[in-house]
Amino acid sequence: MGNTLVLDVDGTLVDTNYHHAVAWFRAFRRFDITVPTWRLHRAIGMGGDKLVAAVAGQHVEDEHGDGIRTAWEAAFEPMLAEVRPLEGAHRLVKAAQELDLAVVLASSGKRHHVDHYLKLIDAGGVVSTSSDDVEQSKPAPDLIEVAMSRVDSDGRAVVVGDSVWDCDAALRAGLPVVALRTGGFGAAELREHGASTVYDELDQLRADLTDLPMA
Repeated sequence: MGNTLVLDVDGTLVDTNYHHAVAWFRAFRRFDITVPTWRLHRAIGMGGDKLVAAVAGQHVEDEHGDGIRTAWEAAFEPMLAEVRPLEGAHRLVKAAQELDLAVVLASSGKRHHVDHYLKLIDAGGVVSTSSDDVEQSKPAPDLIEVAMSRVDSDGRAVVVGDSVWDCDAALRAGLPVVALRTGGFGAAELREHGASTVYDELDQLRADLTDLPMA
């Protein structure tokens, strides 16, 4: 096996970022805390272990963090059936496999969510990681490092994500990153966080698979 394509999932392969923002809003409201949805959206892509403090302060994390995360999971679960793959997700994975790229998903999501998404995008034979596999989620590099350890690769890889948190995690892992606007982040800020190229959609990325930066 040669080079590796490390793919984020939420907002990159499946259209979930706004579902997550609403679920987090409802979770905070369970504790009479109101966090504007725009602020929640800006935090989607980092793991739930970091999100509460990032959007509401360390005092909220200390007092309610675990309860809010439990409430988020309960709020998001009914939305799971509404989630659809982003256009071109299956085509991207299939094309990468046909090019003999090792494909691995590095997601901050829960394991049963990731397994559900694998079925949605028909990603047979793809290795995946989830927040259950690491102590720290994005923007820490742990998920990417674990993902790389699970594939037969020569060590050269590129990370694909949709958020600034994906970009930060990739750079901390010492890997190049390209980004998609499918998660709702702007092209300029994705580039500011290290993305060498920003694509509007997955099929555009697929057309460039053989030219992606690898390190």
